[in-house]
Amino acid sequence: MRVFFTALLVLVVASVCAAADLKIVRVWPGYRTAESFERISEYLGKDEGARGQLILRTQPATRAGYYFLLRVNNSAAAIADAKIELQVITPFSSEPKTYNFTCTLPAKSHALNLGLTGTDWIGKPKDEVVAWQLRLLSPTGAELAKAQSHLWSLPDKK
Repeated sequence: MRVFFTALLVLVVASVCAAADLKIVRVWPGYRTAESFERISEYLGKDEGARGQLILRTQPATRAGYYFLLRVNNSAAAIADAKIELQVITPFSSEPKTYNFTCTLPAKSHALNLGLTGTDWIGKPKDEVVAWQLRLLSPTGAELAKAQSHLWSLPDKK
């Protein structure tokens, strides 16, 4: 039992330390066409992810959609099985919708593209998300970093 509590304490301390080492530097939301992802390397047999950016989509078979390009700085070791929680309020619904992604967050500075694609984004290219919140979570669910739009932080006027 003592070993169990020691292991649990180490996990909690590691999560708290990781939170100080992971930072969302910037978020650029916006619509992207499928063509904007095409690279010459794909014609030479490489996959889309070979260009250094991590691309995660709600519906991987569809490229066009509304994306959140994140610049993340991780000054610690890579975090395997990290969870990304994206909550959005769209012009089509006033209720927040939550999307979850899982990936390895590499060490150092890197870019992530999180896409609402297929039927998850029914808007036109000029439509914008009304409000959003992004949370980077450890594999156990502890919050490591968070970013949100200004409108997300406004109090509910009910």
